[in-house]
Amino acid sequence: MRVLVVGASGLIGSAVTARLSADGHSVTAVGRRRPEHGLLDVSFVRMDLSRATEPDDWLGHLTGIEAVVNCAGVLQDAPGQSTAGVHEKGVSALFRACERAGVRRVVHLSAVGVDRATPTGFSRTKLAGDQALMALDLDWVVLRPSVVVGRAAYGGSALLRGLAALPVLPVMPHTALLQIVHLDDLVRTIMFFLHPAAPSRCALDVVGPQRQTFEQAVALLRRWMRWPSARTLGVPAWLAGLLYRAGDAVALLGWRPPVTSTARREMTRGATGDGAPLTRLTGIEPRALETALAAEPASVQERWFARLYLLKPAVFVMFSGFWIATGIVSLGPGWERGIELVTSGGASEAFARFAVLAGGSADIVIGIAIAFRRTARLGLYAAFMISIAYAIIGTVLVPWMWLDPLGPMLKIGPIMVFNLVALAILDDR
Repeated sequence: MRVLVVGASGLIGSAVTARLSADGHSVTAVGRRRPEHGLLDVSFVRMDLSRATEPDDWLGHLTGIEAVVNCAGVLQDAPGQSTAGVHEKGVSALFRACERAGVRRVVHLSAVGVDRATPTGFSRTKLAGDQALMALDLDWVVLRPSVVVGRAAYGGSALLRGLAALPVLPVMPHTALLQIVHLDDLVRTIMFFLHPAAPSRCALDVVGPQRQTFEQAVALLRRWMRWPSARTLGVPAWLAGLLYRAGDAVALLGWRPPVTSTARREMTRGATGDGAPLTRLTGIEPRALETALAAEPASVQERWFARLYLLKPAVFVMFSGFWIATGIVSLGPGWERGIELVTSGGASEAFARFAVLAGGSADIVIGIAIAFRRTARLGLYAAFMISIAYAIIGTVLVPWMWLDPLGPMLKIGPIMVFNLVALAILDDR
């Protein structure tokens, strides 16, 4: 079978793509960036779903395609991200193109509960995408999964792991129940409905069999990683509000934090549903999360990820702030001291003024670049190179600073290592 997978670089899309390829199907992967499938033989189409809002944008990619799986989704509007564009306009164009191209079988992933409540742009646009598909003469299947947890982690599932690594679990107010489903069970369901003879024109919840609180889910993951139980600490509503707003601010810089105002309202709504219709129709019974996790023991890599997850934002906030602050100090209160240091190495005062001005300005630009997700990698590379330059120039002009008791030159080494750590953990998925 030739299958088009939209959102193929995401948590679910990458798993679906891998399973299809492993089963011998021909896969065309669609996404904004190439999926992490270096060992798989898949065709890749780079496309921003929010911009592909006309059927003609899709028709050329549907030639020979027998089925489509849409796994694309974004949590909240932000620069470069549009919930309406991804969940409604883009998929509506895709579905209409399928109708025109004669691609009958479409499996579309929505979100559990959107047929009952839509408190956010995320859930409202998800429902609109569902309705656009249901209105067409296609063999459509709408799957509405709950929170998805698998070997890989992204978004909410990654947050669960990060919180599981904390010795004290912060408990946010007003979080409702979850019915977490394992990624493997969701992929198995998708594969079932891709078969031409499978039932169609149905909308089904894909949920685990157990309802649990957010704290219980974190505690389960903590046991999976073989850590002792953690104490809980209730987060006051005012502090929780600040954290959610901080997440919104970070999203404006292009990052995708799991804690945002949208996440707050969605967690208040909860992620529960009725899995009985799915089981009656397919015979598939999603496993309890504890059972699924027991089948794949946590490795040191899972524990590393969990411990680094909540350190990552601290790393980037600290590193961006460090470079911006050093630039401001150089151009402000440290201006005369900087000129004095450069001229002490034999340079002219004119050159010293230029060097301090250029260095301070470069530091600020680097810090700002690191703060924005789109330019963070470039900023980190620039920070590493300028650190080497500072070490060389400092050695030539003021070699005695290597013996300074405050160690301004010696500290360049740890800063460069910190820089490499930031590069190593930059990717989200």
